[in-house]
Amino acid sequence: MSSNAHVPVLLGPVLEGLKIKPGGCYVDGTFGRGGHSREILKQLGNDGRLIAIDRDPQAIASVPTSLTEDPRFELVKGEIAQMETIIGERNLVENVDGILFDLGVSSPQLDEADRGFSFMRDGPLDMRMDPDSGTSASDWLAAVEERKLKQVLRKYGEENNAGRIARAIVAARTESPITRTAQLAHIVEVAAPKRGQKIHPATKTFQAIRIAINGELEQLEAALEQSVKVMKKGARLCVISFHSLEDRIVKRFMRDASRETEQYRGMPNVPEEFRPKLRLVGKVISATDAEIDANRRARSAHLRIAERT
Repeated sequence: MSSNAHVPVLLGPVLEGLKIKPGGCYVDGTFGRGGHSREILKQLGNDGRLIAIDRDPQAIASVPTSLTEDPRFELVKGEIAQMETIIGERNLVENVDGILFDLGVSSPQLDEADRGFSFMRDGPLDMRMDPDSGTSASDWLAAVEERKLKQVLRKYGEENNAGRIARAIVAARTESPITRTAQLAHIVEVAAPKRGQKIHPATKTFQAIRIAINGELEQLEAALEQSVKVMKKGARLCVISFHSLEDRIVKRFMRDASRETEQYRGMPNVPEEFRPKLRLVGKVISATDAEIDANRRARSAHLRIAERT
């Protein structure tokens, strides 16, 4: 997967979906390793502007000088749920021409064993997008109640064996602290062994814990709400999701924002604040077979696009 670390997913459809204007102002809300940002900058003129956001200090540290020295580019350490504040501090509310969110964990995060995101590489059980803040997965597992753990596994991992896995984790931590990724993966594999599954038995458990400790779905919901506040009329919102939980949130938000508020639906002379805020652009886009062959991360990617009305 390391060969895919710098490969931006669904690049062509994203660039087309953003409908980039040379002098426009754009936001890459999930900078990662900058694959999409670099390509957006190529389409911007001298008066264009790109603001990128990421909460991962390693992503901030890895930005190349070719970007840091570009006067059109600014990288801000922060969360996507802080986007409205970040844009407001730059007096750009209602002046943004396009926003991109490329959700989930990045390939470099998965590749780095010390980050604790992957059960494929043994490392400290951390999973924080920002290792400098919040609670690590290890500390969270040491304190969470079994009932809450079961709920998290079921809700965020859509794990059918949530109860069995939660019991096994709680039992294991009474023997010794769960501090390593391989340790957690083994506990899950024993509790819910693979029977005809295409994915590793620990896949959904790792996903659920990561989403919970990083507040990923709450971050997404806040960022979507803020996006319509900072975009100008005609601006484009592009969101790439990688699992059904994210995609359902994006789909529901765009659908609801493209309709009048329920009490005014179908009525004439709808007040401005209750009119649709978005227009759906096309259908959901998935990666082609050729892209999936070149970049395995693209296999579960879904892109949804909407335009500010």
